[in-house]
Amino acid sequence: MKSKSSPEAFFRQIGSLQQLVRLFDMMPDVSFFMKDREARFMALNRLGCEFCKVKSEREALGKTDKDFFPAARAEEYLADDREVMESGLPKFNRIEPAPEREGSPHLVITNKIPLRDANGRVIGLAGFSRRIENLRTAPATMRRLASTVARLHEEFAEPLTTAQLAQQAGLSISQFERNFRKAFGTSPHQYLVAIRVEHACRLLNETDDTVTAVAQRCGFYDHAHFSRAFASLMGTGPARYREDHQQPAM
Repeated sequence: MKSKSSPEAFFRQIGSLQQLVRLFDMMPDVSFFMKDREARFMALNRLGCEFCKVKSEREALGKTDKDFFPAARAEEYLADDREVMESGLPKFNRIEPAPEREGSPHLVITNKIPLRDANGRVIGLAGFSRRIENLRTAPATMRRLASTVARLHEEFAEPLTTAQLAQQAGLSISQFERNFRKAFGTSPHQYLVAIRVEHACRLLNETDDTVTAVAQRCGFYDHAHFSRAFASLMGTGPARYREDHQQPAM
């Protein structure tokens, strides 16, 4: 008579978890990743490699989001990672900007769970993201938020108001702000400011526009407000940021 196999015994027989990771390569709309306690990539599927703009998983292993994505966006991802690992609690169905080029209007819905060792200690996390437009079962509110966030990315330099965005989403202002904060962990206005600062970083790096001109191009009509918002998110002022990051002329 054959002995009854337990799930624990079965999993101990698996030689490498890479066999399971490769399964996610068969899901072209899913970005799967695993990270260690320092938020360094330990596993990445094919779409994850595309997001990071690397040809193979090996090029991303041991690196973090900061090595691949704009600073403000990478910090959003890493803040979520830290929260999952420090609290030991998963994050489900979080809507966030896709890890693509700056200003991309695409959104993803992300799930993350803590990974524990045999003693129950959190040693990292695993997660996956899917683009919202690929989710046929996305709730109506999520789709409404997606349309307003796309507008924020497209019209970030315009004087958009929360009332305008709420009207587009078909929600009251209070409903819109509550759902937006629940999804993104920030207010619509703060999210818009982050988009503007992200674009300002690119202009400071790639153009010779004055700081004042950059501020105006990104929707800031007050130089002092721009400087405060920039320093709050980037940890330094726009002029100093340019000195540290602008590419030298060829």
